[in-house]
Amino acid sequence: MITGQIIQNSIDDLQKISKVDLCVFDLDGLIVASTFQPTDLSRAFIDNFANSPADSQVIGVHHLFKIYDENELTYILIVRGGSDDVYTSMIAKICVSQIQALIIAYKERLDRNNFFQNLMLDNLLLVDIYNRAKKLRVEVSVPRVVFLIEACIEKDNSAMEILKEMFNHQAGDYLTAVDERNIILIKKVEAGITNEELTEIGSSIVDLINTEAMLRVKVAYGSVVNEIKDVSKSYKEAKMALEVGKIFYDDKYVIPYPNLGIGRLIYQLPENLCRIFIDEIFKDGMAFSIDEETLTTVNKFFENDLNVSKTAEQLYVHRNTLVYRIEKLEKATGLNVREFDDALTFKIALMVVNYIKYLESRE
Repeated sequence: MITGQIIQNSIDDLQKISKVDLCVFDLDGLIVASTFQPTDLSRAFIDNFANSPADSQVIGVHHLFKIYDENELTYILIVRGGSDDVYTSMIAKICVSQIQALIIAYKERLDRNNFFQNLMLDNLLLVDIYNRAKKLRVEVSVPRVVFLIEACIEKDNSAMEILKEMFNHQAGDYLTAVDERNIILIKKVEAGITNEELTEIGSSIVDLINTEAMLRVKVAYGSVVNEIKDVSKSYKEAKMALEVGKIFYDDKYVIPYPNLGIGRLIYQLPENLCRIFIDEIFKDGMAFSIDEETLTTVNKFFENDLNVSKTAEQLYVHRNTLVYRIEKLEKATGLNVREFDDALTFKIALMVVNYIKYLESRE
C-alpha cells in the first residue's frame, strides 16, 4: 500500500497551487493525510458515503469523493468547498486522479521488485517471465548485466538510497535485494560494452558509496546477457565472483566474473581433491604455517614476474637476502620459485590453501 507520507506530499502540493483544502480518510475512518481538520463531519457520514453507490457527494461545504484501487474502494477524499463549487469539484477530481496514479505506480514498483527477486532465484517459469515482463513494461531483449554490491543493507540502508539516485528504471536499470547483505543492480548496457567499461561502472559505485555514505563496499558483476530469462545467469555469476573475490582477490573492490581466472577453477573443485593436492606439495602441515615474511616475499616476487633485482628493490632488502629466502623456501617445499613451473605450482598451492581456510572458517 502507498504510504501516508506520499499522499500527504501530493495533497500539500495541490493545496499550495489551488488554495483548496483536502483530507484523505482510509476505510476505518482514520485520517491518512490532510491539509485541514474536518471536525464537523461525523464518522457516520463517511461510513454512509462509503457504502453508497455514488462516487461523489456534497455534504454542506464538503465534497466527498471515492478513490479506487483497481475497482476496490481504498480511500475517501474530502474537499472543503469555497464560493465556487465547480472549481472545488475540479480540484477534487484532479486529486483523485493523482492519488490513483500514485497507487498504480507504487504497486508497479513493488510488483517489479518482486518480479526481479523471483527472476534471480529461478522461481518463475519461462512463459511467466515473458508475460510478467510485458505486463510490467520491462524490455525483454536488451543487453543487461547484474552488479552485486555487498553493503549490509540490514544495518545501513544509505547505500541503497545513493544507488537509487544513481540508477533508475526510466533508464532501464533496476535495483532490488534478495538478502540483507547485498544490493542487486540489473543494469541495461550498450551492445558490445567491454569489461573495462563495466569495471569503470563498478569503480564509480564503490567510490560514490565510500564518499557519500562512508561505507567500504565490494562490487562484483556477471557476464552481459541479451534476454530477460538469462538475467539470473548473470546474477549467479556475480554471486560467485563476489565469493571468489573474497577468497583469492581480497585486495580488489571490483571483481568481474569474466576475469576470475584460476580462482574460479579452484572454487569449483571438491574439497577432498584440494586437500590431497596440498598434502602433495607441502609436508607436515606446513601449508598452514608459512610465515608472513615468506608470503610477502613470494607474492611480490610473482608480481614482478620472477625478477629478483626488482623484487629486492621493492622490498628494500639486499639481493642476497631475497635469494636466501627463496632458497629457504625451496628446502622446505622442494619448489624453486625462480623457475616458472615451480612458481606456478606454488602460486596455485597458495590459492588452494586460501580456499581450504575459507571452507574451514565457513564451517
